[in-house]
Amino acid sequence: MPSVLGLLLAWLGGCGCAGRLGPPWPGSQGAPPQGWERPLLRSRRSWVWNQFFVIEEYAGPEPVLIGRLQSDVDRGEGRVRYVLTGEGAGTVFVIDEQTGNVHVTKTLDREEKAQYTLLAQAVDRASNRPLEPPSEFIIKVQDINDNPPVFPHGPYHATVPEMSNVGTSVIQVTAHDADDPSYGNSAKLVYMVLEGLPFFSVDPQTGVVRTAIPNMDREAQAELLVVIQAKDMGGHAGGLSGSVTVTVTLSDVNDNPPKFPRSSYQFSVLETLPPGSPVGRLRAHDPDEGDNAQLSYRLLDGDGPFAISTDPLGRDGILTINQPLDFERRQAYALRVEAANTRVDPLYIRQGPFKDVATVHVAVEDAAEPPAFARPSYQLGVPENSPPGTVVGKITASDLDTPSSTIRYSILPHSDPGRYFSISPQDGTLRTALPLDRETLAWHNLTVVATELDSPAQAAPVPVVVHALDVNDNVPELAPGTEPFVCHGTAPGQLIQTIWALDRDDRGAGSQVTIRSPPGLGPSDITVRDNEDGSAALLLRTPRLPPPDGPPLLVPLELVDGGRPPLTGTPTLTLSICQCRPDGALLSCQPPSAAGAPPGLSTAALLAILGCSASLLALAGLLVRGRPKGGARMTPAEEGEVRENIISYDDEGGGEADTQAFDMAALQRPPPPGLPSGPPRLAACLTARLGRADADPRAPPYDSLQVYGYEGGGTPCGSLSPLGSSWGGSEGEGGDPGEWGPLFRTLAELYGGQEGPT
Repeated sequence: MPSVLGLLLAWLGGCGCAGRLGPPWPGSQGAPPQGWERPLLRSRRSWVWNQFFVIEEYAGPEPVLIGRLQSDVDRGEGRVRYVLTGEGAGTVFVIDEQTGNVHVTKTLDREEKAQYTLLAQAVDRASNRPLEPPSEFIIKVQDINDNPPVFPHGPYHATVPEMSNVGTSVIQVTAHDADDPSYGNSAKLVYMVLEGLPFFSVDPQTGVVRTAIPNMDREAQAELLVVIQAKDMGGHAGGLSGSVTVTVTLSDVNDNPPKFPRSSYQFSVLETLPPGSPVGRLRAHDPDEGDNAQLSYRLLDGDGPFAISTDPLGRDGILTINQPLDFERRQAYALRVEAANTRVDPLYIRQGPFKDVATVHVAVEDAAEPPAFARPSYQLGVPENSPPGTVVGKITASDLDTPSSTIRYSILPHSDPGRYFSISPQDGTLRTALPLDRETLAWHNLTVVATELDSPAQAAPVPVVVHALDVNDNVPELAPGTEPFVCHGTAPGQLIQTIWALDRDDRGAGSQVTIRSPPGLGPSDITVRDNEDGSAALLLRTPRLPPPDGPPLLVPLELVDGGRPPLTGTPTLTLSICQCRPDGALLSCQPPSAAGAPPGLSTAALLAILGCSASLLALAGLLVRGRPKGGARMTPAEEGEVRENIISYDDEGGGEADTQAFDMAALQRPPPPGLPSGPPRLAACLTARLGRADADPRAPPYDSLQVYGYEGGGTPCGSLSPLGSSWGGSEGEGGDPGEWGPLFRTLAELYGGQEGPT
């Protein structure tokens, strides 16, 4: 119960209620601390203060009394001492310990700190014991109008389209006042326009800037400056104020049509300038900017030698030449040029029309020109085979500047490398210098040059094409590749083959070739039937054909073209008689050229035989020239050199004891009955040996006899080579074959004996 009563008394003291101060009993469980007197009867107590106010920025004498703290415990006996703690206690705020008066010692700023919270307590002066529980109170700093309005986001920039309606919103400006908005009118702001009238206005409460007049023209003034003021105290006298600038830019709209600065323009141009050359530039002025000033130009006149285009920036019109000019034909032109906006704003269509027209005069200036031909090109024709000097045509040119000027004509040499033509320098008459052949060269591309005689630098070329016209000067002939044949056993009336005729002349009407048999030759084995399309069918007429190895059939023909006069060819067609299969396919055929040759030998074979014979004769001549005179025997080295000219192997024989390379028994065996002795028998033996060597898979890869450069020693007969011997009519060391001994009896019989009966 005592603790509850203590809390109640503390609450009453904090609320400033009247009563008598009693000592607090802090502690737990409601037990009073030692040294406290427990009152038996508690009278009502009260603080005599609630909260204090201090006017900011006070400039009076210091310290300033702002209030007094007094407890009803204080009887004026000097027993009570007042203590002040909390924010600013002892520095900003001080208290009189005896009286409880609270003073402020320095000027305060509400915008820096609006209030202070402090703690007051009454203690016994002698014992320093609390007589009251601590009580919290507040000292508020009372606001005065000491802060002017400021614009934290200024200066401002805004954009509004020109020609905007009245009341169009431009921008909103906002000012801030640091004074207390809840106390008086120190922070109540009002906006007004200081500069920028009569163009703009501002809402006094919101600060929204708006247009005040219509038809503001960017072209007259593109940028405007507005000064806005904010004043506190509700705008009354004595209030503080601040201002800010607003730069307003008028954006462009397409409200101005283009306009040429002049109504007419004058240009001049040389007549020799090529198409596409510029003549001049035109520019219509448009006070707008950007896309609103984009222009396009066009000619209002009809087709002519001029054209106009707009430059990439869309500002200028470029006048150019569209067609070649000719001073002699026209010297001046008058053009109407229109410039118009590419984009038109419908809101300002009444400001139009958004286009303008100007007149352009163009003078064509005369210039030195090369001769001009009567035609841009010439195509002439002359019959082929015409004699030299034949007139082909006439080339004419004139000097446009001076018509009476003399013109000289010539042919560029590289255009007529064959020198087929000539031209008269005076009048341009073109003639043939050589006969033309259409079948060799049908078209001739010439370049004729015309030059002014008094001004050689002025020259002009012209192409001249000469066509060699066809005449009937080629005899018809059979088409290449025509090699007909007839199968042995072909029935009469059967088609043998179709042949074609060729006419090198121009194939026009009436040039078709007729193929027929010559009249007056009587019946033939072959019938020729004209197909009336340049071809003819060959039909067999005779019931029997010569044998395939017999002579070929000769078919005389007559080829007549359709020219005027017609030309006739008389070829003879050779038909080979061939062996064919039952289905008509060629089996074998003897060329007509081999009909008179020996059977089994072709022309190629005869030529090969003749070539081989000539080679052998030449070799024999070389051997005879290299044989020693007087029949002297050659040394082994010399024999080797002679044999090397024929064919040589580097292995040497072993004499009679060498039986590995060649079987000598075949030479020693007597000939069988009925065979001739001597060289024919040796040839038969060699032929048999050669056959066995060909059939032996283990034999060397050559099929010729082996020749030894040296026959070895051990024989009393010496060398048997006929190159160093005198056998056959010459004297030598070989001797008579009968003297060779028993080992060479068979060889002696072969070479020395008489040939037997054949």
